[in-house]
Amino acid sequence: MTDEDERGPAPGEAPRRASAWMILAVVAAALLVCCCSAAVGLLISWSAGLFHTPT
Repeated sequence: MTDEDERGPAPGEAPRRASAWMILAVVAAALLVCCCSAAVGLLISWSAGLFHTPT
């Protein structure tokens, strides 16, 4: 670790951005949560009979 890492950015410099891998990991986790919750909702709806034809 260098002194620059401990001090942070110099005055006038932009702060360090998150790496592309971290951004991709967050997006992938959000998509996974979204898709899983949609699948659970469809499964509950199917088991409740909402997709069956009325008789």
